[in-house]
Parts: sequence; structure tokens; C-alpha cells
Amino acid sequence: MQMLRQFFFICIALLALVFPSVSWSETEASLTKSTTTPHTASVEGVKLHYLTAGHGEAVILIHGYTQTSRMWQPIIPLLAERFMIIAPDLPGIGDSEIPADGLDMKTAAIRIHALAKSLGVTKARVVGHDIGLMVAYAYAAQFPDEVDKLVVMDAFLPGVAGWETVYDHPAIWHFRFNGPTPEALVHGRERTYFEHFWNDFAADRTRSIPEADRKAFTAAYARPGRMRAGWAYFVSFQQAAKDFAELSKTKLTMPVLAIGGAKANGELLGQQMNLVASNATVVVLKETGHWVLEERPKETTDALMKFL
Repeated sequence: MQMLRQFFFICIALLALVFPSVSWSETEASLTKSTTTPHTASVEGVKLHYLTAGHGEAVILIHGYTQTSRMWQPIIPLLAERFMIIAPDLPGIGDSEIPADGLDMKTAAIRIHALAKSLGVTKARVVGHDIGLMVAYAYAAQFPDEVDKLVVMDAFLPGVAGWETVYDHPAIWHFRFNGPTPEALVHGRERTYFEHFWNDFAADRTRSIPEADRKAFTAAYARPGRMRAGWAYFVSFQQAAKDFAELSKTKLTMPVLAIGGAKANGELLGQQMNLVASNATVVVLKETGHWVLEERPKETTDALMKFL
């Protein structure tokens, strides 16, 4: 399999010389599609959509707000050479079902844990970005004996010292932007709304979310009920603060890696993880905003692969 894969990449390189109009990103996207398999499973009262790839020890990839499991596709082939990848859409987001209740970090972690158990996973490395890191932390804190390593990527932990500086910052209005009126304002303008996140939270908007992903993510959240479901995770921050304040009384003992942007939440996240974990490594990427995987793909991927 490894030799076949190397041969495939050599062919790609030769094709690129012959057909220079075909971009590497297009070829990579084609490869990614061929190496990931979509599934749906019913766990804890909700149907979860998820992607799988590879074999070996399990790595669970949890996406953040404005995105779906699609965000991980550029690195799944690389990770899949060493690990079995499980990349779910969060409950209520993407192609996962919108549950009647439980759109919060702790419950989402319980549901993703149930998904992993249904796949025979007893130990996993868990990776999360944005609100996905809050779910990843809730997974590790609730099931510490079943998590080998934890990676958290640029956001913060509600309920842990310093979180109010982000949550209450006057420029961070979107945490409280939800309800019938905001929903009416955003309806039909989802792309405009999301551009605020993708452009303004990046250190350089030209290195942020690719156009194909922007279209796909906008379409996913524009479906009936999906924007409201995504906002429910923001509404749950106050509950998460209570949950995490309690969970953080017991420090995580597994190795933890925090990756964040210097122009986003990198410093704060590192400080928080040193409070809640006894074995934390912090990587703060210079000249980088919130979208660490897209803005600094090599540095972020290198840090992930070295740690995992």
C-alpha cells in the first residue's frame, strides 16, 4: 500500500508538469475523496455522520463552528498512513442529525464517545478546533482512561481562568448573536455572515478558508435549522463554564498539545491548558490567526504529526 501511494504521488507530480493548469489542491482534494469513507451511525439518540480512513490506533478529529468534518480532509490522507481516522460532524451540524436536546459541549462529547465505542475504539487520540476543542476537552475530562493524547487548536475553555477576556470582549459579538431576529437577518446571507469569521479572524484572509470549502460550509449551514443548531453551542457556553469549572478540578494527566495563533487565542489557550493539564505542550504560531490549519498548514501539520 505504501509503495502504491508513493507511486501515485509520483504520477501526480508528472501530471502537474504535463498539465500545469491542474492545481495541487484539486489533485489533493481528489485523493482525499478516494481515501475517506462516509458513514452514519445512531448513538445516544442521534444519527451522526462521520468520515473514516486508515488503520491503526484511533484519532478522532472534531471540527469547529462555520465548518464541518470536511475541514480535516487535507490532512486525513497523511494521518491515515499511521492511524484510523474518525472525523464526525458535530450533532446538529453538517450531515449529522439535529437532536431534540443536548447541543452542548459535554453532551456532544458523550455522543462522540459513544460513536467511538460503537466502532470498537477503547483508546483514542482526540483533536479539536474551535468549539470542537471544547468538545475534545470534555471528552478527555469525562473519559480520561480512554484518551491517550489530546490536541486543542485555537479557541478557549469556558469556565477556566481567562475565558471571560474573550467571551466578554466587545468585538466578539457573535457569541450572543442568536435567536429569531438574528436568524432572519442571516437567512439567505449565510456566506456574508461567515465571511466575518473566515476573513476577520485570520491574520491574512488570503491564507484562510479556501473558496471550495467556503461554498461547501455555507451550503451546509444554510439548510433548515442548521444555523440555529450551530448557535446552540454558543448558547451553551454558560453551561460549559459550569461543567468545565468542575471537570478542571481534576487535572488531565495524558499528554496535551495546544496549537494557537499569536493573533488569535494561542497565548490564552496555552495558559489555560497548563492550568487543566499536568503535561501540556504549547505551540503559538507567529503571524497566524484563528484558522491555524488553513493559515499555517505545514507548521500545524508538522506539530500534529510529531505529537500524535
